[in-house]
Amino acid sequence: MIKGSHFRNLAINRPPDTYGKLCLLNSVGQEMSRCKTSIRRGQPNPVYKETFIFQVALFQLSDVTLMISIYNKRSMKRKEMIGWISMGQNSSGEEEQSHWQEMKESKGTQVCRWHTLLES
Repeated sequence: MIKGSHFRNLAINRPPDTYGKLCLLNSVGQEMSRCKTSIRRGQPNPVYKETFIFQVALFQLSDVTLMISIYNKRSMKRKEMIGWISMGQNSSGEEEQSHWQEMKESKGTQVCRWHTLLES
């Protein structure tokens, strides 16, 4: 996860405090593993530059889904989802499916693409 762009907090007139959550799901939607980025405070275009590694057997790669969600961390442990995408078996769109396919074929080489978040 490299960066986000044009995040805004509609409730107050300042950029949100955001973090990303990545969740790997198996073919029936059960969570296999998850991780989060650190919080980027008050940045409309946060740079995360964080790498996450998930252990997945090669034969399972076509049967898993990677959910990527961006959250606005609010006060008192409250959070709200800004948006999400998914890649893999249950991709949220053609771009995400294409990105997943390219990553599978890249054999360990990093593949970077921009994605537009879907509203929660």
